[in-house]
Amino acid sequence: MNFNQKVILLTGASSGIGEGIARHLAEQGHKLVLGARRTDRLASLCDELHREGASVDYLATDVTQRSDTQKLADFALEKYGRIDAMINNAGVMPLSPMSSMKVEEWDLMLDVNVRGVLYGIAAVLPTMQAQRMGHIINIASVGALTVSPTAAVYCATKYAVRAISDGLRQESRELRVTVINPGVVESELADSISDNVAREAMKSYRQIALKPEAIARAVSWAIDQPGEVDVNEITVRPTASGY
Repeated sequence: MNFNQKVILLTGASSGIGEGIARHLAEQGHKLVLGARRTDRLASLCDELHREGASVDYLATDVTQRSDTQKLADFALEKYGRIDAMINNAGVMPLSPMSSMKVEEWDLMLDVNVRGVLYGIAAVLPTMQAQRMGHIINIASVGALTVSPTAAVYCATKYAVRAISDGLRQESRELRVTVINPGVVESELADSISDNVAREAMKSYRQIALKPEAIARAVSWAIDQPGEVDVNEITVRPTASGY
């Protein structure tokens, strides 16, 4: 029995880091409400976790639509009467040189990686303020720490997530705010890269990729700290990573 059981919302839960977080937190006995666009994958994941005794629900959630994220929060509040943690994990990474002029992909990264995080915060912040407790965890990237070629816009969105997280932390005396910066992790993020130069560069970079469970353990550790302990930032890289 988990005596520190939390009600936790998680976006981008259908694959990669999000799925890894969902599996790990379910094993820890937390109550989960999962959101993602691909409900077929969510349904399959939830069915599997239910068979293992987990308390898991899901809703179709496009984080670029504020109403979707609000519905996720409203569902959790109606079912459990509280929201203990919100994990803003959904993200996209269609890398390309600026000169490729993939403006639509720039827009997509801004919509998902920045507005999606803001909408997730907006969905739970009033409830957490009323509770006078809560934990917001934003999944950023090592791209929030340094910029690399083909990743200028992606890194800009992750720098924004880091800035938003720290600003929220400074404004909130009773809420905990954590930003997690994963290095390269096995996921489908690179599948969205349409630029040939960026796609080829990513192949060698991903040869040392971590399993999603590595990030899930970091998230779980931050959640499990006592209420008076706020883990502000964790960076998790492969040991073999040079940057």
